[in-house]
Amino acid sequence: MKEYGLLLVNLGSPAKPTTSAVKEYLRQFLGDHNVVEVPAMVWKPILNGIILPMRSWRSATFYRDCWLPNGSPLIVNTTNLTKKVQSLLPQWSVKMAMTYGKPSIEKTLLQMKQECKKIIILSLFPHFTQSTTQSIIDQVKAVDPTLPIIDRFADDPRYISILSRHIQTAWNKGNYDMLIISYHGIPVSMVKHGDPYQDETERTTRKLRKHLAIPQNKIKMAYQSKFGPMPWLKPYLKNTLLQQVQLGNRNILIATPSFVTDCLETIEENSIQNYQAFRESGGNNLEIVPALNDSSQFANFIADLAKEYLK
Repeated sequence: MKEYGLLLVNLGSPAKPTTSAVKEYLRQFLGDHNVVEVPAMVWKPILNGIILPMRSWRSATFYRDCWLPNGSPLIVNTTNLTKKVQSLLPQWSVKMAMTYGKPSIEKTLLQMKQECKKIIILSLFPHFTQSTTQSIIDQVKAVDPTLPIIDRFADDPRYISILSRHIQTAWNKGNYDMLIISYHGIPVSMVKHGDPYQDETERTTRKLRKHLAIPQNKIKMAYQSKFGPMPWLKPYLKNTLLQQVQLGNRNILIATPSFVTDCLETIEENSIQNYQAFRESGGNNLEIVPALNDSSQFANFIADLAKEYLK
C-alpha cells in the first residue's frame, strides 16, 4: 500500500465524438445544478426536450474536428500530465478523474482508498468557481468528507511565473498587435451570488501584466465559451476580437489561463470558430498560446503543491 495518493481532477469529455455519446455527456454536465442554477423541474424539460436534441449533434461535429487518435484532447492531455506527475512522485499513486464522464471521481477514489493511506485531491482549475470546483468538492465529499482538496492555485507566484514565461515565449515568436487573456466565462448571476471567480481571474490578469514584457496598452482581458441566453461575464472574446480588428489590430495572440489542458474550447472554439470570425472581419493572424498541458515546469509545480500540502 502506498503512503500517499494524489488525484488530479479535470472537467471531462464524451467517450466518443458521436451524437449519442455527446448527448450522454451533456446530460450529466448540464444537469448539474452547480452548472445551471435553474430549478430542476423547470430546467429538465428544457434540457431533455430542446437543448440536448439541438446541441448534441452540433457539439459532436466539433469534437470530431479535434478528436485525437487516442481520444479527446482533454483526456489525452490530462493523462499525459498525470503520467508526468507520477514520474515526479514515484512513491505516490497519482491518478486522474473527471467530474463528468470517465474515469469518475467516485470510482477512482474508492479504488485509491484501497491502495493509499492518505489521499489529496487537486482541482485542475486554477480559479475557484461554483460551476467547476464546487462540483468536484461535492463529489469528493460524497465519497469521504474528510479528504483534503486543493481547490485553486492561480494566486501561487510559481504558477504566475510559469504562465507568464509560457505566454512571453509565444509573444516573442510573432509580431503581434495585441495579447488577449481569455478565461472561461460564467453567468453573471453566479458572481452576484458570491462566486469569487471574477475577482480571481482579474487578479491573475493584473499579476500577468506585471510579469509580461508587453506594453500595457497591448493587453486585453476577455471571457469565452458563453452558453445560453443569460448574461455572462464580459467582455466576450469574440466581440473583443472583432473590435480589435476594427481598431486596426489584425495580428492577435490569445492566452487562456483558466485552461491548463488543451480541449474543445481552446482548439475548436478558439482555433477554428473564433479564427474564422476574426479572418472574415478582416483579421490577419490569430494564434493561440497552447495550454501548459504536461510541460515539465507545470508538472513539477503540481507535484510540489501536493508535497507541500502534506506539511
